[in-house]
Amino acid sequence: MSTASVTPRPGAVLADLLPASRTKDIALVLGGAALTGIAAQLSVPVPGSPVPVSGQTFAALLVGTALGARRGFLSLALYAVAGIAGMPWFAEGQSGYAMPSFGYILGMLLAATVVGALARRGADRSVLRTAGTMAVGSVIIYAVGVPYLAAATGMTLSQAVAAGLTPFLIGDALKAALAMGVLPTAWKLIGRRS
Repeated sequence: MSTASVTPRPGAVLADLLPASRTKDIALVLGGAALTGIAAQLSVPVPGSPVPVSGQTFAALLVGTALGARRGFLSLALYAVAGIAGMPWFAEGQSGYAMPSFGYILGMLLAATVVGALARRGADRSVLRTAGTMAVGSVIIYAVGVPYLAAATGMTLSQAVAAGLTPFLIGDALKAALAMGVLPTAWKLIGRRS
């Protein structure tokens, strides 16, 4: 009797450790979009801001890192397209693109792709590298979301930073800390099994 052993290869992301198939890739993309949609429902309004605190940014970065750039991009693209088409799974049950926070969704799409590419280079295998990866992803989300918020609402850029970035920094640090525990731990557990 033989036991299956999983050996992580260089350039692999967590999803690559599953047996390769088109069905698996489709399921992972659908699952990543669904996870992001579910996490978006964990939202809390922020007084004075049209952008709520939600779990969707954490999910988007986790999806990108675990699935890799291509599948992460496809998951977030599916999430965005389904939401634009009317699926009420953006934060606070919203849908469509005519909302001031839609720029953050576009930023998540780009961020999932970038963190997925970084994960292929091993950026999710240690606590410090994961912290850096999550920081890069968060910067990308804000770099797209904050200017979009300013343009959509008529705020100045400094008003958009005050309403769409500053109130979220502590929450983002907590999300990064969670990722710093989850991702490297998953790799360690896999390494012990192989």
